[in-house]
Amino acid sequence: MNVRRIPAALAIGILGVLAALPSTRAETVEEFYRGKTIKMYVGTGPGAGAVSGYPMALAPVIRKYIPGNPNLVVSHMPGAGGIKAATYIERVAPQDGTAWGFITRGFMLAPLLKLPQADFEPAKFNWIGSPARTVSMGLVWNAHTKVRTIQDAMREEVVVGATSIAQDTGIYPRALNQIAGTKFKIVTGYAGLGAVDIALQRGEVQGKVGSTWGSLNSGSSAHWVKDKIVTVLVQLGVKKSPDIPAEVPLGLDLARTPEDRQVLEVLCAPGATGYPSFMGPGVPRDRVEAIRRAYVLAMKDPDFAEALRKQSLELDPIGADELTGIVRGIYAMPEAAVTRARELLPSL
Repeated sequence: MNVRRIPAALAIGILGVLAALPSTRAETVEEFYRGKTIKMYVGTGPGAGAVSGYPMALAPVIRKYIPGNPNLVVSHMPGAGGIKAATYIERVAPQDGTAWGFITRGFMLAPLLKLPQADFEPAKFNWIGSPARTVSMGLVWNAHTKVRTIQDAMREEVVVGATSIAQDTGIYPRALNQIAGTKFKIVTGYAGLGAVDIALQRGEVQGKVGSTWGSLNSGSSAHWVKDKIVTVLVQLGVKKSPDIPAEVPLGLDLARTPEDRQVLEVLCAPGATGYPSFMGPGVPRDRVEAIRRAYVLAMKDPDFAEALRKQSLELDPIGADELTGIVRGIYAMPEAAVTRARELLPSL
């Protein structure tokens, strides 16, 4: 049998061509993240208590659990109560797993309420997790007002600071005005909750409605309740928190009709997500799963727990599956209640 030999020069040429062809082997998660930087976008200004405290504590810890050990940096992107950052992550940021959103939970209602510029779909985001469950509340600065109960706020005007009419600090007081008869006067435009706190201390405003109990009891404001600098007027969630004094009423219980209560349930539903984080809808599945696994491990890391302890931040994590279910549930709310919620906030 005759076997034709390929000339050596031709063989070398063929091998060279084959070597130049792109590899069909998929890049691993570790290979992708090695040498990369993940930006953790916080949808509010610096000094926003727990909202920025959690990602700041997480960044140096979680990198060791992510394949390839990428760098992580925290970047603040305030604007329109989180709408700017959420839109950026869905529409502008690379969909490759290097952009990670840490935005106050109220932003996820924006598309449901059809707010201007809210052109994103929270139900399609890749939700990663939340480090703690919390409840929102409303408070007053005692030195600036005589109001001490939510009933007092139904009789006397209280000026409250807000980051945006589209964020919790704008939505909640307006809803309470319409449904419970409170007299909150809302001043918007503050860059973040930290800026609202400064305004409180300066006497520019008398209170804020829609920040979390966790944020109040962390950082520089951790002593405000204990030292009676502030008074908590109302809880804003789907159920009462065991950490807040029992005499502080739940906003839902102030509703005068079952229909009004259902509207408040729509507005309060995001509170169940705590301090949620997510990646864009186009991030490859293997990278999303890698970040989710790393997140679970970081939540159990003693260095992370210690960083939270120093900031008086709670640790009661919500996993990706539960968080995804909560968000999808929000977008499956009864249309009649959602429509009334939109009508309740006509200027949005």
